[in-house]
Amino acid sequence: MNVIGIETSCDETAVAVVADGRYLLSNVIASQSDLHAAHGGIVPEVASRQHIRHISRIASQAVDEAGLDWKDIDAVAVTHGPGLAGALIVGVNTAKGIAASLGIPFLGVNHLEGHIYAAWLDKAMVQQTAPEVRFPLMCLITSGGHTDLIVMAGHGQFNLIGQTRDDAAGEAFDKVARVLGLGFPGGPEIQRVARPGNRAGHLPRAWLRGTEDFSFSGLKTAALNKAKSLGLYPSPPEGADPGLVAELAASFQDSVVDVLVTKTVSAAERYGCRGILLGGGVAANALLRQEIEVQSPLPSMIPPAQLCTDNGAMIAACAWYSLTSGKRSSLDLDILPRLRLGIKLD
Repeated sequence: MNVIGIETSCDETAVAVVADGRYLLSNVIASQSDLHAAHGGIVPEVASRQHIRHISRIASQAVDEAGLDWKDIDAVAVTHGPGLAGALIVGVNTAKGIAASLGIPFLGVNHLEGHIYAAWLDKAMVQQTAPEVRFPLMCLITSGGHTDLIVMAGHGQFNLIGQTRDDAAGEAFDKVARVLGLGFPGGPEIQRVARPGNRAGHLPRAWLRGTEDFSFSGLKTAALNKAKSLGLYPSPPEGADPGLVAELAASFQDSVVDVLVTKTVSAAERYGCRGILLGGGVAANALLRQEIEVQSPLPSMIPPAQLCTDNGAMIAACAWYSLTSGKRSSLDLDILPRLRLGIKLD
C-alpha cells in the first residue's frame, strides 16, 4: 500500500510517500526556518501563506521522486492536529482534495503519534521484515510544543503519564538561544556552539519528584540570569569572551538532557516497559541520543535525525497501521489544534 503523507502543522511544508508503513519512497520538505529566523520564532500567518504557496508543488514532487504516478497512490494521510490552525487547514484541505479526486481512502493523523512512527521507517529499504518491537514502549516525544512521556501498549494504544507543566524542551532551547544571541531554531544552534567548561557554571534541574512531569521555565530563567551576570545579555560587550557563550550553551543543554534521560529511563522501569522510543525535533539532539543509548538498560528506538523533525513520512507510516485495520476519516474531518495523544494516567 502506497500512502502519501502530508504534514503542515507548523512551519514545514512536508509530503512523503511510504510503502507498507515502513519503506520510504520519497520525503520532500520545504522549510521556512530562514523566513522565520528574522523574527526569532514562528509567525503563524506567514507560515500559513507559505504552505499555500508550496503545497501543490511539494506534493507533485513527492510522487515524482517516489517513481510513481498519482494512480499508484492508494491512500492519503494528513496531520489534523495538534498545530497552528491556519497551517493545519492548508494540509487537511489539500489531502481532502487528493482523496476526493482519486477516490482513495483519507485519514487524519495525530501529529504526536506520527513522531512515534518515524522510528519504524526504513530509509535504506533493505530490511525485508519489520524490526521486532516488544511492547510496552516508553515514548518520549519532545519538540518545540510538546514534552510528553507516553506508554505505548501496542499499535494505537497510548497512555499519557507525564507532560511539561510550562515550556516544552524545544521552546526552552529557542528562548535560551535567543538570550545567547544565537540563531533560530535554537536547538541546532545550541548544539553547534556548546563546549563544556566551568566558568559559566552549573545550571539547575527541575526534577518535580513524585511525578513524571517536566518543567523547563525555571531553567530558562536561570540561564537568562546567568547570561546577565556574565555580561552576555542583553548584548555582550565588545571583546567579550565567546567561550562563555559556548560554556553556558553546554550547561543549558546538559541540564535539559539530564532531566529528559533520567526521568524517561526511570519511568520506563517503573511502568515495566521493554524499550524506549524517542520522537520529535529535540530527539535530533546528539547528546540526548547518546545519553539514552548509554544510560538505558532497555533497547531504544531512535529515528534518524532527519526524521525527528516534522516530515510527511512519519504521517504516512503512522496512517498505514490504522488504514490496514480499516480506519478511515470522512471528508468533513475538522482540524484539532489542541489535540492530545493518550489518556492521562494519574
